[in-house]
Amino acid sequence: MEYRTIGETGLRASVIGLGTWVMGGWLWGGASETESLATIREALDLGINLIDTAPIYGHGLAEELVGKALRDSGLRDRVILATKVGLEWDPGKTRVWRQSSRASILKEIQASLHRLDTDYIDLYQVHWPDTNVSFQETMETLLELQQQKIIRFLGVSNFSLSQLQQCLAVGSVQSHQPPFNLFERNVEQDLLPFCLTHHIGTLVYGSLCRGLLSGKYQGHESFPEDDIRAIDPKFIQPRFGDYIKCVARLRPFAEAYGKTVGQLALRWCLDQPGVTIALCGARSLRQVQENVGAADWVLSTHDCECMQHIVDETIPSPIGPEFMGPA
Repeated sequence: MEYRTIGETGLRASVIGLGTWVMGGWLWGGASETESLATIREALDLGINLIDTAPIYGHGLAEELVGKALRDSGLRDRVILATKVGLEWDPGKTRVWRQSSRASILKEIQASLHRLDTDYIDLYQVHWPDTNVSFQETMETLLELQQQKIIRFLGVSNFSLSQLQQCLAVGSVQSHQPPFNLFERNVEQDLLPFCLTHHIGTLVYGSLCRGLLSGKYQGHESFPEDDIRAIDPKFIQPRFGDYIKCVARLRPFAEAYGKTVGQLALRWCLDQPGVTIALCGARSLRQVQENVGAADWVLSTHDCECMQHIVDETIPSPIGPEFMGPA
């Protein structure tokens, strides 16, 4: 496994991080607890030492599964445990909204510690920017938790460059978690260069674009209402077919390296300036085994440029990940 340091934290993390949104089942059509636990154990065995989760993933379920897996394995001290704060949901689990007030953060941190069965969190990230609460209030609360050694380092997720800069005016931010993949590259214009220059680690998520870059789709698939892909514009025809054609054109590049299209897409992310870690969701042994195949090799600069050209040529009007943003 290949490892990199996250920002200025000193934390050496596997370049492939295990994302757990799919394990929570919510918006992914459900998940098997037994298979999820086995997947986490397999990831640890394969050298993945960064696990990223959040309270909203399954409304607490993903955190509970991670906590159970780490307790059973006895490897908590060897794992970089990242979770998030700043999203609330109603009792019926039908609505989600942003909430990053001091009171909410202090309540959420205790709930996450309990579900994760730990007394500290390595990386605590604000899940989405809450513009109804001052960033100063949010940051000061997180810095207080850091002083109490409840969290080791703090980060943000889905923040714009301007919002990140406002947080930095209050205190140190060690990481940013933006969406980034071959089909969703908005942050390469400003956010990734800024993070690179200011030594802020990046944990890019959606590296396979919700499986679209895995090469497993044919274009005729449909998704149930409780699956996020049912509302993702990329998975709706005729646009879905354009993306499938693009993936087909990328396949020869993967074959030239003896890799799958998914591994090629993950490696492309890792080889981009400013990217530290690629987070990959998995809920089966096969998926996590394939994901680690993106480590320990590099793409040539020429191939990276050719791949980007194919995407730009095939998808002239790309759709971003904005549809995922909660109210």
